[in-house]
Amino acid sequence: DNVHGFNLNTQFRYINADLPHLLVSAINREFNPHPFVPSDERQRSKRCREIIAIQATGLAKRMTYVGSKKAILGLSGGLDSTLALLVTTEAMNLQGLPMKNILCVTMPGFGTTKNTKNNATELAKCIGTQLIEINIEAACIQHMKDIGHDIKVHDTTYENVQARERTQILMDLANKEGALLVGTGDLSELALGWCTYNGDHMSMYAVNSGVPKTLVQHLVSFVADSSDSKTSRILQSILKTPISPELLPPGENGEIGQKTEEYLGPYEVHDFFLYYFMRYGSSPDKIILMAERAFQGKYTKEQLKNWLAIFMKRFFSQQFKRSCLPDGPKVGSVSLSPRGDWRMPSDAECNEWIIEWGLKTKADDF
Repeated sequence: DNVHGFNLNTQFRYINADLPHLLVSAINREFNPHPFVPSDERQRSKRCREIIAIQATGLAKRMTYVGSKKAILGLSGGLDSTLALLVTTEAMNLQGLPMKNILCVTMPGFGTTKNTKNNATELAKCIGTQLIEINIEAACIQHMKDIGHDIKVHDTTYENVQARERTQILMDLANKEGALLVGTGDLSELALGWCTYNGDHMSMYAVNSGVPKTLVQHLVSFVADSSDSKTSRILQSILKTPISPELLPPGENGEIGQKTEEYLGPYEVHDFFLYYFMRYGSSPDKIILMAERAFQGKYTKEQLKNWLAIFMKRFFSQQFKRSCLPDGPKVGSVSLSPRGDWRMPSDAECNEWIIEWGLKTKADDF
């Protein structure tokens, strides 16, 4: 009659109570559309300064540990590689090393535009790094011939050939120069699997792996605000450039022909999904309700539902890329590192999530 000090014959008093039905229309809570980014300007500046310090300190520690005084990275003229360069610059300052110990490599390919190439070149010059250009078109054409791929077919193979050629160049140059290859991919790309396996997915230290895309933009903007006029102008130009891997040929006017957000949906929305899915384990129907409130008047419910389906499918199907990530610093409460933050089978199914989301589209079901 007594189990672990608890008397099974104890008489309990039961009180019946009716819980009121919670109507969505009665919920007056508001949600920040950019949960990774502090809305207060002073707090945001403080956070940006702290994050860059964490990234730079982590990189400097790794360079010291492996005994390397040089760093190498691919500079495309896009946001992620720009932030990686700015962080590497800070890491060099922490070690008292000259900027010439940074080797920036620009590798124009089939989709490279004049604007991004010029921004990459000018930024490297402003900072004072070494800069070399290696055009990858001939190597990629030869490789596609070797594997029997028609260069006119602009499919995944066509795109990934370029990403892997660039990574091979960077890895081999890192060996040749005794340098550490700094990765550029960010947290949002890892969540969506928007990277080439064993291509830009791989590096020797991934400084941006804990930083979501919406925060990358603010970090670059933060540095731009404290830079000299020429550097600031280049950084502002980079901030205005559409997000793109530039793996498909440019448009007729020489403009970027492959815009990531036109294919996946806005990164600000995916970062919202990522935050509430990872930080709080929110269900799809709840995420949609919160997103409706956060982006009211900007995106429709149908758009949000479509983008959430994309997020869920890609998040689950691309886990295999996150299972073998290179090391990188943790800068916030959400991380996809397989070494302690996010462990998930690479074959996990998203059907249960998609089905649940599809069955609960009415707000009153919340």
